[in-house]
Amino acid sequence: MKRNMSILFAAIGWFAVIAQYILMIENRITSVGETTIRFFSFFTILTNSLVAIYFSYLALKSKQRHLKLFDNPGSLTAIAVYIAIVGLVYQFVLRQIWEPTGLQMVVDELLHSVAPICVIFFWYLYENKSETHWRNIPSWLIYPLVYLAGVLIRGNVSEFYPYPFINVPELGIQKVIINGFLLLAIFFVLSMIFIGIGKRLDKNKKPASNTIFFF
Repeated sequence: MKRNMSILFAAIGWFAVIAQYILMIENRITSVGETTIRFFSFFTILTNSLVAIYFSYLALKSKQRHLKLFDNPGSLTAIAVYIAIVGLVYQFVLRQIWEPTGLQMVVDELLHSVAPICVIFFWYLYENKSETHWRNIPSWLIYPLVYLAGVLIRGNVSEFYPYPFINVPELGIQKVIINGFLLLAIFFVLSMIFIGIGKRLDKNKKPASNTIFFF
């Protein structure tokens, strides 16, 4: 069941990411190279790619080969937090500013709605919640922090900012820094929520039955 679910979610993830890249190339206003760089400047794309890689790893891994990055307790929780942020920001901030149609609408929903639901459902079923600790949170914040620093540095050179709430020319650096801290705070709080819920779920889990069955 776990492997089959991983295969399905990996297929959905790769389809959404690749389809979005093709759509972006078809509608590009810059060179293919610059468009590709901009494509990978979106937190949505990076995180959905991470999700697709994670499920691909689970679908293909063997008992003899393990990747510490994905097998460590808490790795799935971190990924769930990242993709949940993708979904929340889109639903509450970005959905109102454009109305995609056709294939773009389908891909948008896969990236921002379906992917978060799939990952959170998988987290609920399979994360080793008892071994996920509060001390993991600082390391989970490295990814969004590095991402934010990277897009701001490149934006200063290219004048391309993937999201309106980090657009320095329009908002000013002070406002963008405040928005950045707010986003990191949301990551922190959501991480605490996932860990807290996970511990509660683990605590409420019914112990395995000790009944002996005779056939």
